[in-house]
Amino acid sequence: MKDVAKQRTIALISHGGSGKTTMAEAFLYFTKVTSRFGSVTDGTSVLDFEPEEIKRKSSLNTSFHSFTWKKNQITFADTPGGENFLNDTRTAMQGVDGAVVLVDAVDMVKVSTEKGWAFSDTFGLPRLLVINKMDRERADFFKTLENIQEIFTHPKAVPVVLPVGAENSFSGVVDLLRQKAFTYDQTGKATETDIPADMAENVAKWRDKLIEDIAETDDVLLEKFLDGHDLSGEELDNALRNAVLSGQIAPVTAASGLKLIGLDVILDMIIGLLPSPLERKPALGAASTDSAEEIAKIPEPSAPFSGLVIKTTVDPFAGQLTIFRIISGTLTPDGGFLNVSRGQKERFGQLLALEGKAQKAVEEAGPGDIVAVSKLKNTLTGDSIADEASPVVFKAVPPMEPVVSFAVEAKNKGDEEKVFAAINKMTVEDVTLRLTRNNQTKEMILSGMGQVHLDAMLEKIKRKYGVEVVLKAPKVAFKETIKGKAKVQGKYKKQTGGKGQYGDAVIELEPLPRGEGFIFEDKIVGGVIPRQYIPAVEKGIVEAMVGGVVSGNPVVDCKVALVFGSYHDVDSSEMAFKIAGSMAFKKAFLECTPTILEPIMLLTVTVPDEFMGDVMGDISSRRGKLLGTESHGKRQVINAHVPQMELLSYSPSLTSMTGGRGSFSLEFAHYDEAPAQIRDKVISEYKPQEEKE
Repeated sequence: MKDVAKQRTIALISHGGSGKTTMAEAFLYFTKVTSRFGSVTDGTSVLDFEPEEIKRKSSLNTSFHSFTWKKNQITFADTPGGENFLNDTRTAMQGVDGAVVLVDAVDMVKVSTEKGWAFSDTFGLPRLLVINKMDRERADFFKTLENIQEIFTHPKAVPVVLPVGAENSFSGVVDLLRQKAFTYDQTGKATETDIPADMAENVAKWRDKLIEDIAETDDVLLEKFLDGHDLSGEELDNALRNAVLSGQIAPVTAASGLKLIGLDVILDMIIGLLPSPLERKPALGAASTDSAEEIAKIPEPSAPFSGLVIKTTVDPFAGQLTIFRIISGTLTPDGGFLNVSRGQKERFGQLLALEGKAQKAVEEAGPGDIVAVSKLKNTLTGDSIADEASPVVFKAVPPMEPVVSFAVEAKNKGDEEKVFAAINKMTVEDVTLRLTRNNQTKEMILSGMGQVHLDAMLEKIKRKYGVEVVLKAPKVAFKETIKGKAKVQGKYKKQTGGKGQYGDAVIELEPLPRGEGFIFEDKIVGGVIPRQYIPAVEKGIVEAMVGGVVSGNPVVDCKVALVFGSYHDVDSSEMAFKIAGSMAFKKAFLECTPTILEPIMLLTVTVPDEFMGDVMGDISSRRGKLLGTESHGKRQVINAHVPQMELLSYSPSLTSMTGGRGSFSLEFAHYDEAPAQIRDKVISEYKPQEEKE
């Protein structure tokens, strides 16, 4: 069995364009896993292998790979940094023990990096910071460090190295604790050199500050430090590691993934400062989905198997690939386990280690490993899997809620079935995609994390399944109601050569409070309408309500009382009274001051303090009603009721207003009366259609 103490499982996180994938490719090349340095720009990356990623030169999915450094196995997740794909990042981070956060030395901290940092907080992940792209023009280590320390206050960002040079002259790093300088050749090989004379004073200053920061995390060392005693290298190393593991310090280093500078320092920090599975708290779960009893799973290879599914991919030819983190126990090929989340047994053949696009069959895998099996029947992302004799359900993070929705249809007639089958397969792979049907507008609605997200998904559907999809702005599901009262008669009388038709119903129509729906009241006395015909009157009214009267939208919030009528012994029938009820309702509706109701959404926006005024002003311009605000650190949460039709393009607007640093969620709140201009527009657009029909 493998030595779990020599296992590291990490996620690379940051905003798009900061060099995560290039850094990961550099790790693979530097440790001789690959023979050529894969390039995102040239489309030769081992990790960005999907055609959509190659085209956009950006990660859209999390990729996994592993390598060995100083007899330690490092398994990593190269996560996407684009706003539209952060759910994939967050889900993958459930399967790692630490995070390496990259910050661009020119662009500094961006919103996706902030969100990745917040995910690390959620999962309690120790982290390292790498100021990357130090070789770029205008790269500034100290300015970027200041930006990091301003935004990320906990854990405390503390530099453990200083860069030697910057931009074109970036050539190496100085290890502050060991007071050694290293320069690098084109293969990433380090050579120890003297600390440059012009850096000596700065190195001494930053070294003193580093020692003080480390000492402050340990009461014994702090007392020794304050008493003026020197702290040994071993004491500082141990205290720094403990501070990283306990979430007090996030060490900062400098590097260039593209130039292979500083890679060995990062790798030494990963194995020296980030935890093995054994050093993480035991994973907590329950015996079943409805059990309150807590179970702790220890990452021992000899323990019963348990794991958590962190990603699912679907290929029309290869089938479904299920990717999971092993939390405890050891798996071997041709085995099985219980999907505890769904109560289903699963069998699998090969056990696969992930190498970007490729997979390699392995003979066993244990705690900390991220592996895959193919063609499971009932297992999806977020499911807990375990030995049948020792079941456990781990709490998986729910998918992020979609923020944009479009009506979706096949581009070519006859492809409808193929299109929706393809989309349904994609929803298995990407849990933030939602396909629903709006029963009122008869549209299929596709929801996702943004325009880029949906565009990339449609490109993938075209490539994988050979069908094209069209997105359109969805129709708003308006409703009709009334504001007045009326009493009318609906009489249906039809004489033919044989038996005629006769139905006569008098109704009283009045409004109900918002959200009350529909009430039908039978007030017939004296048998003026026989009992068997009264349900037919109600049915005619309900059918008229479904189709609407003035706009073709359903009628809600009204009460109908059937108060009088008449019948014919021979000619009356259920059909005649159904038509009479419909006629009476439509006539009464027009006399009751009809109006249009529009759906109102609860909008919750989270933004940094400085954008609060702009966002609130924008909400007001969208006919929104502010409900209140809450302060969450340096962020404000704004709650408002806003008409749905004003939010169809809210996602790009919020991104533009806040530089991508705002986020929002929507849920249906209620229906409310639309203003006159909206009401008149909805009604006028219906009339030509009504006349045509």
